[in-house]
Amino acid sequence: MATKYININLKVWRQKDAKAKGQMESYKLDKVSTDSSFLEMLDQLNEQLVNERKEPVAFDHDCREGICGMCSLYINGRAHGPDRFITTCQLHMRSFKDGETIFIEPWRSKAFPVIKDLVVDRSSFDRIQQAGGFVSVNTSGNTIDANATPINKADADRAFEAAACIGCGACVASCKNGSAMLFVGAKVSQYALLPQGKVEAHDRVLNMVRQMDEEGFGNCTNTGACEIECPKGISLENIARMNREYLKASLS
Repeated sequence: MATKYININLKVWRQKDAKAKGQMESYKLDKVSTDSSFLEMLDQLNEQLVNERKEPVAFDHDCREGICGMCSLYINGRAHGPDRFITTCQLHMRSFKDGETIFIEPWRSKAFPVIKDLVVDRSSFDRIQQAGGFVSVNTSGNTIDANATPINKADADRAFEAAACIGCGACVASCKNGSAMLFVGAKVSQYALLPQGKVEAHDRVLNMVRQMDEEGFGNCTNTGACEIECPKGISLENIARMNREYLKASLS
């Protein structure tokens, strides 16, 4: 089957650094293969800009396999683009039409300041994780094999689904309040549902929610945009579980 090519117009957010005032800039890109990924299209754009002796567009990427969550872009007003349950690197140019204009922006959130162009600082997520998103284990002496602890199948499945969160930040970018509660709810849930996480459950949820508030994220008003735009389909049930865990810890 012959390769199909399209010509597209791009409106890309350009911002020199965190302090500079950014703006949308227009580019025309011809002969883009519909088999190429969205990031490969940006590679093609940057190659064109370099050949024209212009500054290439800065954007985040790493694995390009939908695992790391680095490739976070707002495309035509949607986190990760028009398709559901995929990251930007899994989006292909066959999703766009010949002659179409594509708007590309970075995440928009007070807690995710723009570093340059399409790159934002998501270290706030790291600090939330460091506040309690872990299990402390004493490794001296003989440790108990985790597989030796029986776990209810339904709980194990829900914990696994919560642990699928890749921390890309689409939930924050798509929320009108800039809330990180789906991210924090997923991280709290993956431990709260397992016996290994119950020892530190009290401190974990209190510390992670406190850090989330300190980072400047907004509150959840249950519009559900976060779940819809999440590339891994993380459920809103995790927010409800986090709220229950938080209430229980606050009253104990």
